[in-house]
Amino acid sequence: MKVLRLSTQLHKWIALVVGLQVLFWVGGGLVMTAIPIETVRGEHRAVELKPDPLELGGLPALGEIARRTGVAPVQAELHTTPRGPAWTLKPATGEPVVVSAATGRPFGSMSAAEASAFAKSAYKGEARVSGAVLLATAPEETGRTGPLWRVDFADREKTSFYLSPATGEVVTRRSGVWRIFDFFWRLHVMDWNDGEDFNHPLIIITTALTLSIVISGFILLWIRISRDLKMVRAARRREP
Repeated sequence: MKVLRLSTQLHKWIALVVGLQVLFWVGGGLVMTAIPIETVRGEHRAVELKPDPLELGGLPALGEIARRTGVAPVQAELHTTPRGPAWTLKPATGEPVVVSAATGRPFGSMSAAEASAFAKSAYKGEARVSGAVLLATAPEETGRTGPLWRVDFADREKTSFYLSPATGEVVTRRSGVWRIFDFFWRLHVMDWNDGEDFNHPLIIITTALTLSIVISGFILLWIRISRDLKMVRAARRREP
């Protein structure tokens, strides 16, 4: 009886310690499964843009572009952007360099009006642009580095488009829905800094404790049922 009483108390105290996190797991899982991932990513607010065909005949060769930029690329990508065709040159070391495919030079600075127009052309909906600001450092929620234009829309999700200040391309989308999802995701994986690490010791220990609660709960239940059955059989044997 003492062992059973001690086991029961230990089971209750461990359950009390990890119970709140179990609530976060279940509640966060419900939120994350109830919200369509397409809505979280803002795909319902994105226009499917078809790139204009590239007229390669009128563009300088890649070798000339590399000479003008002073970059010896190990990888190069030519693509269309809202500001015209662009080369992304990746050197052996350092960050990629984006230049105009027509001139081989970096694109000029972009105004708030241009950023708003580019974002509006990529936005699906009737909401107006409520603000545009050039951020010197990309916010943590974008998962990117360097400066970005942030263009906000006055829709119910509080959608924000983040644009490359060089090419005007939308590099990522965020909204109030995404931020709610991200909040519950961080609670779910117990990583409150950036939500990237889901193999850290804290979540492993908490999961192990939760598993011990489940296993010990079944054991205690089996002990209690066995004890009750013995009591029932004993009572029947005493009956005349």
